[in-house]
Amino acid sequence: MSRAGDQPISRTRLENGLEVRLKEMRTAPLISSWLWYRVGSRNERPGTTGISHWVEHMQFKGTPTFPAGVLDRAISRDGGTWNAGTWLDWTVYYETMPAGRIDLALDLEADRMVNSLFEPAEVESERTVIISEREGHENEPGFRLDEEMQAAAFRVHSYHHEVIGDMADLHAITRDDLYAHYRNYYRPANAVLALAGDFETEDMLERVRQRFGSLDGGTAPAFESRPEPPQRGERQVVVEGPEETPILEVAYRAPEPTDSAFYALAVLDSVLTGASSFSPYGSGLSNKTSRLYRALVEGGVAAAVSGGLAATIDPYLYSLRATIRPGQPPEVGLQVIDDELARLQDAPISQDEVDKAIKQAKAIFAYDSESISNQAFWLGYSEMFADYGWFESYLDEIDKVTPEDLLRAAHQVLVPAQRVVGMFRPTLEAVNGR
Repeated sequence: MSRAGDQPISRTRLENGLEVRLKEMRTAPLISSWLWYRVGSRNERPGTTGISHWVEHMQFKGTPTFPAGVLDRAISRDGGTWNAGTWLDWTVYYETMPAGRIDLALDLEADRMVNSLFEPAEVESERTVIISEREGHENEPGFRLDEEMQAAAFRVHSYHHEVIGDMADLHAITRDDLYAHYRNYYRPANAVLALAGDFETEDMLERVRQRFGSLDGGTAPAFESRPEPPQRGERQVVVEGPEETPILEVAYRAPEPTDSAFYALAVLDSVLTGASSFSPYGSGLSNKTSRLYRALVEGGVAAAVSGGLAATIDPYLYSLRATIRPGQPPEVGLQVIDDELARLQDAPISQDEVDKAIKQAKAIFAYDSESISNQAFWLGYSEMFADYGWFESYLDEIDKVTPEDLLRAAHQVLVPAQRVVGMFRPTLEAVNGR
């Protein structure tokens, strides 16, 4: 298996504070550019939840140089793609272009870092769009359950709320609130620009300096997170609705990605549900040989099962989710999970099973790192919660995990007193088909 971090990278900090990460890749005549800002829902407080996501939307509404709608046509005409995303710890804007056309992406991002308009009419139009997006999510029982789980898991820390924000705040946030958030966080000293692809490093660095170097860097905004206090007992939430399919979700307190236990938990995830991706733009592998697939799906209790482990600034969650077959209560799935976890904690896993789990965990990490776009993604994403060294050493750290490490992680993390159990129960009307 090829190592994703083999190619050397260039690390530069401009005088205004902008961090620049460059990696030459000659596998295709493409360049992928990712501009990361250290701001997400973690930086929000009650009254402004959802504001980071809303500002992301406003970045597509134009500047005096690039009016709204012009860029879509320009990027498409040049054969490129672009998009953006907001999450707990970050907001990112990315373009993948033919190598000879990357200057358009650089010009765009340098311009909208400082010159986005936030026209009042556009703010109100986007309010309607985001409220409609939130209403659409509320039609999904999985979203409603996730929101209740997150609120129960984080009572103090700002991971408490969904990225899209609370409906009350989406109605109340003003144009001035949005613009102030933009000016506070969208500055070179709070950003990482990562590019991978077909370029010469010195030439690309000069292009970046020409466009970003003269911008006022400011200082990185101060932010003090509020630590979540220790959880002292299992918490449960129940959501009901007219949908027909029960859902079970179990979320455990997870260590930070820089904690050695995190690597063991990543392998444990592979044992339990099949290896999962750290990247929101990543792929997936078959999990049909995992313990919980065999127990829940082949056992006739669930239609699907998955796990989720996130790399975040502050400790987050390791989640298990099962789509329970209609007609069965979620408690049946919970009992199966608890039985499997008890079996896991009773004795070390065999070396053969650990080796297979490590192989799967390494495979999905490698698959999610192969393309030019994914390499540019990791250049910046790793800087949001650690640094690029974390990415470069990940496969080596996974290789070191032993059966004893897994047993230790299972006893440390998979503790009932440190979990939130969520159940979506179909209402009687849904079950009876009324």
